[in-house]
Amino acid sequence: MPRAGRTRPTRRAGTTVVGAQRVPDATATFWVLKGLSTALGEATSDFLVHTMVPQLAVVLGFLVFLGALLLQFRQRRYVAWAYWFAVGSVGVFGTMAADVVHVALGVPYPASTALAAAVLVAVFVTWRRTERTLSIHDVRSPRQEVFYWAAVVSTFAMGTALGDFTAFDLHLGYWPSAVLFAGLITVPAIGYFLARWNAVGCFWAAYVVTRPLGASIADGLGKPRLMSGLGLGDGPLALVLAAAMVGIVGATSVGWRARATGEQLA
Repeated sequence: MPRAGRTRPTRRAGTTVVGAQRVPDATATFWVLKGLSTALGEATSDFLVHTMVPQLAVVLGFLVFLGALLLQFRQRRYVAWAYWFAVGSVGVFGTMAADVVHVALGVPYPASTALAAAVLVAVFVTWRRTERTLSIHDVRSPRQEVFYWAAVVSTFAMGTALGDFTAFDLHLGYWPSAVLFAGLITVPAIGYFLARWNAVGCFWAAYVVTRPLGASIADGLGKPRLMSGLGLGDGPLALVLAAAMVGIVGATSVGWRARATGEQLA
């Protein structure tokens, strides 16, 4: 039996490896929270840029994003609230950054999508050459986590531009775009479960697609009926999504702490 107060780093408790892993495993709860975070980022970003000076909203989004990452990097292991706060802030600022590239700089959506994709590929190549793996299960050091968050930010930027491209440039609108991306996300899922495709590749493919999927659904719910939305409003929708995330993270955190305590006393 292990000594009291010590944990075995290779044993799993909940969605993390106790005392080692710094990001959660890709469980069903993970994907639910990831989807909520993408929708939250879209709704919150649109609400802020339309209720205050857009430049001020971008600066505010960046400061929250920076502070959330600093909090995340101060943690010695996966801590649910810190991690998902960082993901939510990435969603908000990533949406703002992608919109600035298009609106302020005049970069068309196909070009911004391609640019974000190129940055993501560069991050993956550098990460793979440096750490020999792209697996989230191996994110156990600050350097590995820097690569991880660089990839996360790139996927959000790429997904935002891609979703806007299908909705506006291809004139699909919000709900047809959501249906398109819902179909696309089943491809890596089917490949992983039925065809034994590479787990890491399937994870990151699904991770990219969740961004335009969640954003399309958020726009479909929040935007006015004249814009093919349901008219719920970006602000109220953001509050509902934030409350849902807080509730799920709080519930899973309680369960994780209980299982972690059991690991320590085993």
